Amino acid sequence: MRFSKVFSITYKDAPREAELTNHILLLRAGIIHQYGSGIFGMLPFGTRMIQKITNIVREEINKIDGQEVSMTGAVPKDIWEETGRYTAVDDSMFRFQDRHGQDMVLNMTHEEPMVDMVRNVVSSYKQMPFSAYQFQTKYRDEARPRGGLIRLREFIMKDAYSFHIDEEDLSKTYKQYHHAYERIFNRLGFKNFISVESDNGMFGGRYSHEFMLMTESGEDTLLLCESCDYKANKEIATSGFGIKEGTADSEREKISTPHQKTIDELCTFLSTTADKTAKAVIFETQDDATPVIAFIRGDLDVLEIKLENNLKRKLAPASEVAMKKAGAVTGSTGPIGLDLKKCLVVIDKSLAQGGDFCTGANEHDFHYIHFDPKRDFLDKLSDEDKKAVSIIDIASVSAGDDCPVCQKSLVAKRGIEIGNIFHLGTEYTKKMNFTYLDHNGKAQFPVMGCYGLGITRALGSIVEEHNDEFGIKFPITVAPFELHLMVFNYKKEEVKRAADKLYEELKAAGIDVIIDDRDKKPGFQFKDADLLGIPLRAVISPKLIEANEIEFSHRENPKDKSLLSADSIVETLKEKVAAEYKKYNIINI
Repeated sequence: MRFSKVFSITYKDAPREAELTNHILLLRAGIIHQYGSGIFGMLPFGTRMIQKITNIVREEINKIDGQEVSMTGAVPKDIWEETGRYTAVDDSMFRFQDRHGQDMVLNMTHEEPMVDMVRNVVSSYKQMPFSAYQFQTKYRDEARPRGGLIRLREFIMKDAYSFHIDEEDLSKTYKQYHHAYERIFNRLGFKNFISVESDNGMFGGRYSHEFMLMTESGEDTLLLCESCDYKANKEIATSGFGIKEGTADSEREKISTPHQKTIDELCTFLSTTADKTAKAVIFETQDDATPVIAFIRGDLDVLEIKLENNLKRKLAPASEVAMKKAGAVTGSTGPIGLDLKKCLVVIDKSLAQGGDFCTGANEHDFHYIHFDPKRDFLDKLSDEDKKAVSIIDIASVSAGDDCPVCQKSLVAKRGIEIGNIFHLGTEYTKKMNFTYLDHNGKAQFPVMGCYGLGITRALGSIVEEHNDEFGIKFPITVAPFELHLMVFNYKKEEVKRAADKLYEELKAAGIDVIIDDRDKKPGFQFKDADLLGIPLRAVISPKLIEANEIEFSHRENPKDKSLLSADSIVETLKEKVAAEYKKYNIINI
């Protein structure tokens, strides 16, 4: 490609609203065009890179026998209603009516459309296992799009789904995808990525893993142990917190605690510490305002997303109406005396094993001391009341807390999610009544896995990791071109002739090259080259032609230049390109 013909432009500065590095540099380099908040188009350089990223992902998924399909971007709402997610998903789902008044959905994910496709084809155990994948534009009405290509309202994803006769079979494919993702991210040039345990959230299922790019610009908090292999997203991270099984030394006693509304005030009044209290954090469900009272040790905090994901309900702060409905008293809420027919109660694991605590008595200005959550509440629940009570890990884990595996201190890191794999089980096949006949002729529900990878997000994440003060430093595997051929004084006949000849020879040799044939000064060309970040560069100028040489440098260290003989330059540059690909353990295909 000739730079003089490229439909693009570079900028000295980026718009003020651009904050993250990828947003700034991709706009300045003329790689993306912003239509609105979280809505971007790809200019020629960006389109080339999206294609390269897509091809790398396609090659690796094909290696594990993934079968590429293409689903639609929009479907009738009926498909989503089968699983209940049409109403369960919040306003981030785009919903609309077509001209016939039919309610439609712009798919933000494709579990339902995939099951609908597969159940019309698969009816026997002999047709499994298999996995199908696609590259598709997704739509998500994000409340706060951010970070350039990191969090978008419209984006391209590779999503794959696998179908199995049992959990053991699924685990094999799950591992295959895990390894395939490792190869993909290595080929994309990511240097600092890890796999962490994560939450399944809206997708259902029992376990999942996220692939995270470790970067300070990341929006996810990860808890890692440097003494063992424990790694988890904060949303599901756990800690021992020094929890021990115990029993209160004395019988529960109700005491007057006038004007003691907070944990700190209560601890001072009773000459105790926060870890000896059981505090209440009160919510209500967004759908029907059911009160949810969460109890946790007083020195810990409830992580709301943990609570929401375990209950599979969206929550909001409790209103006075919800408090009254549950029988809770502000500043003195405790488990005993709540109306379990009208609320949900969650006991954190920090309390569930018993011990000697102080908690609210559900009576104004009164608390219980020597309260044992197990002895005085959990063990006394009737079978009917147990339906309203859950024991769940809802504690927020932070840096410095104990590792749940080896009890060493955890450290916190920031990360960008660049891929995820989920166990779905029969979450969707049951709800959508998709069955197959097993070897005994009995109807069974297929077991599913799900595997997502953001293509546009990958581009933004690559830039977040590969940049310096001058611009982008693309890995050769995804760069818009492998070689940047810079020509000084292109208007001079002998320069034009030599440059055009070399350009055609490089293309004929299979090198993906762009020639800067613009009438621009060397300083301008070098600034554009640094900004655009093509890994390899060669320079032609009148002086170099006279000396029968070509100047070569690498974007990683552009000041480290070498002079190469023009007589064998094509072969030399082919070797340079091949050596660059070897850094990523692949060949140029």
